Amino acid sequence: MSFSFCSLSSGSSGNCQYIETENAKILVDAGFTGKRITELLKNIDVDPKDIDAILVTHEHIDHAKGVGILSRKYNIPVYANERTWIGMEPIIKTVKSENIKIINANKNFEIKDILVHPFNVSHDALDPVGYLLFNEMKKISILTDTGCVNEGIKSKIKGSHLFFIEANHDIEMLRNGSYPLYLKKRILSQRGHLSNDACLEILREVLMGENEHVLLAHLSKENNLPKLAYKTIYDGLRESGYDVEKEVNIHLTNRDNNTQIFYI
Repeated sequence: MSFSFCSLSSGSSGNCQYIETENAKILVDAGFTGKRITELLKNIDVDPKDIDAILVTHEHIDHAKGVGILSRKYNIPVYANERTWIGMEPIIKTVKSENIKIINANKNFEIKDILVHPFNVSHDALDPVGYLLFNEMKKISILTDTGCVNEGIKSKIKGSHLFFIEANHDIEMLRNGSYPLYLKKRILSQRGHLSNDACLEILREVLMGENEHVLLAHLSKENNLPKLAYKTIYDGLRESGYDVEKEVNIHLTNRDNNTQIFYI
C-alpha cells in the first residue's frame, strides 16, 4: 500500500480530504469548522494532532473555513499559493509564520514521502489549483472546482490510480432549477463547476482501464442526484467500451460524512 484516501466530506457545505502514506498524514482543504473536521477524522481513527500538513486548493469558505483553527490548535503547516493566502486571510485569521508555506503552480514540493504537484484550474477564485500526489509509483489526482479542463490537465492526471473528480451538476436540472440566472451562468461558465457530462468526457480520455478508483466529488444538493451522477458516469463509460465492473471502480462521495477508506 502506498496511499490511503478518504473523502471526509465533499460539497458546497464543506470539503476536506484525508490522505495517508507510511510516513505522512495530510488534508486537502479544510472547509468545515475545526470541531467538525476533528469529528470526521475520529470517524476513521485519525488524531488531528498527527496531521502533517493542510493543502488548500482555493480560498472559498467551503474549502478554507477550518484551516486557521486547525493550524493554530495543532501547529499544522498550511500550503497554498500567494494569492490564495491573500484571499483566505479574512477567513482563517492569523497563522504562525513558520506554518505559512507558499507554493507555486507546476512546481513540485515534498511533504515527507509525498511528492506534491499543484496545477492551475479554472474557477472564480484568485488562483485555484488542483493537486497530484505521488508515492511509491502510485498517483492520486484531486480535481474539483473548475469549469473546464484543458489538454494539459488531462495529460497530468492521466495514469492516476485514484481520481477525486468533480461531477457537480446535471445540466438540465441546473437550467430548469430555482437558481437565479446569474448563478446558473456562473456554474455553467468556464470558471464554474464541471457537470456530470463534462466529468464523463474527461474520464473517457484519461482512464486506462487498470482498475482505477473514481470518486465523484462536489455534487450539488440542488442540481444533481447521487444516483444520476453515478448512472451518467457508469453508463457512459460502459458505452465507451470499459468493463465498469472490472476495469474501473466508481464511487460517490458524501456531503456530510466520510466515505470508506480506499487503499492503493
